[in-house]
Amino acid sequence: MNKFHTRRIVRKQVFLMGCLLFSTLFAFAQDFERQPVDAVKAVADKTLREVPFAFRAILQKPGTYFRGMNTLNLERTFPMGKPGVAYALSVINSERTSTLPMEVSHSDGLKIWLNGKVVYEKQKTGPAVVREEERDIFLENTIQLPIQKGRNELLIKSETAGTDWKVFLRPRFPKVPEGQKQDNEWMKLSIGYLPHITEDVAELSNWLVIGPFPNPDRAGLSTTYPPEEGFVLGRLYEYGGQEIAWQLPKVEILADVIDADPLWGTLYDWNYHTAGYAWAIRNLGEFTGEQKYVDYLTTYCNFMFDIKPYIGYEKYTLHRPYSRHTHLWNTPLLDFTSAPALPFIYRLRKDNNFDRQEEYEALVEATQDYLMKEQIRLPDGTFTRETPFKYTTWVDDMFMGIPFLLQSALLTKDPAEQQQYFDDAANQVIGFQKRVYDPEMDLYMHAQYSERPEVKLPYWSRANGWGIWATTEVLLHLPKDHPKYKDILKIYRDHVDGLVKMQDPVSGFYHNVLNRPDSFEETSGTAIFTMAIARGINQGWIKDKEYRPYVLKGWKALDSVIGEDGTVSQICMGTMCTEDVQYYYKRPVVKDDSHGLLGLIFAGIEVQKLLNN
Repeated sequence: MNKFHTRRIVRKQVFLMGCLLFSTLFAFAQDFERQPVDAVKAVADKTLREVPFAFRAILQKPGTYFRGMNTLNLERTFPMGKPGVAYALSVINSERTSTLPMEVSHSDGLKIWLNGKVVYEKQKTGPAVVREEERDIFLENTIQLPIQKGRNELLIKSETAGTDWKVFLRPRFPKVPEGQKQDNEWMKLSIGYLPHITEDVAELSNWLVIGPFPNPDRAGLSTTYPPEEGFVLGRLYEYGGQEIAWQLPKVEILADVIDADPLWGTLYDWNYHTAGYAWAIRNLGEFTGEQKYVDYLTTYCNFMFDIKPYIGYEKYTLHRPYSRHTHLWNTPLLDFTSAPALPFIYRLRKDNNFDRQEEYEALVEATQDYLMKEQIRLPDGTFTRETPFKYTTWVDDMFMGIPFLLQSALLTKDPAEQQQYFDDAANQVIGFQKRVYDPEMDLYMHAQYSERPEVKLPYWSRANGWGIWATTEVLLHLPKDHPKYKDILKIYRDHVDGLVKMQDPVSGFYHNVLNRPDSFEETSGTAIFTMAIARGINQGWIKDKEYRPYVLKGWKALDSVIGEDGTVSQICMGTMCTEDVQYYYKRPVVKDDSHGLLGLIFAGIEVQKLLNN
């Protein structure tokens, strides 16, 4: 047999094998009842129908338990402009005897009694010191409350020099390991334990207040007024021509989101995943050519600009620290800075001369300034956090910070600045790979504790998703002649190989703990992995014939959790990091959480590109 004839036989065999592979994959793709892009359009259409971008009115009513921040905003209740003294009264009802640390910050002087005994007294001048930290709020003083079982009367005496009048209180419970329930439901704070206070009154406030009494020569803390002698309802006092009686603090009307899910919130909160979802829907609009999807990002961004002044008023005037949009202001965490700024910087890159462009530019510049000058980093520049321990490096922060760095590089016209952003993005991938990547498994651990680097945290699915997604963004945008490009490409390829081993061979899903097939099958991680592998095939980073089956199985799994009306199920809700693998087993799964929707939209786009090719 001559060489020519042999080559013809080999070519024919290769051709037949290629036809067989193509027909197998084509048949697999034909199993989809709808095209991927149609499935994710149904998801986006549901969002367009149901997200109101509006607020509803609620009352600033108290919680049941004595926990979290308690604010006495006396300047909203009493007239200001001259020195004065006021009292606030409540009852702590406790199921146990305990010594409880309580943090306190206050303007001017403050005195506190518990069960008739003074537990705190401090004379000062000036506003209260309250500082927002990463996932906490700093108050300046700590006192020990000797709590007895049953009823504990708490009386507060606050003075003002005439300009500020606020008191902040927060019980500080012992810290528990992440994933464990905080033991903080054994004390209730309520005026309902006072005599003759009805339930409908107690529902409106945890405090009764009385004042203002005169404060001559700033001697208010040492001057005794009738409330210190005991609580008497219906008694009137007269000071300086004023009639003074016990009353409720001013009850405020707040603006709140509409139809929030009790576990995860809404699709128009301020955070990385709702903003990322707006970015995803815009990309869907660019892929399909449908303007309604492009416009969703604009609506989201402009709504945030519209409400920001009001949110600042709630946060700093009404002192509501826990609203869904409170992180629009001064929150030092990538989750609420660079990641939610993605749709804003993306629009700056894509659109020219549009309404409110200066507001977009100001937000982006402020975010860049925070990212480069204020964000906590390790000595080599890798992003890190102070929670749950100082310092913890979360793989999640690859997605929280790296895509914004890349968009900043693409936006700037300054070559030196562009190089700085590209270098930072590349170095982040390398830095995270050194710390949280396990080369034996080719998977990311959820985080690394700097003080205990030997501890291996679980291989949480969505954390691995954030890591590989950020890596693909770097490969998309980093110049191929960059000195770190090949290293990052290898990181991507190794990670893909580690991930595909974890795909359930029957369902096509990935499990919430990747190497634990007895943990539940989860949507958000499956979506991101499917997107990242399809993107790798589409960009030529990995081989089509080797990895396409994983993409198609992954998409078939995802298609099964997308309802005809666009409802998406089996999404793991937001998750802290912990050594306790059982915590990840027990995380609630919810529907339509943007943690899962943003990756799903991008997965539909990339898989559709793959099928189109």
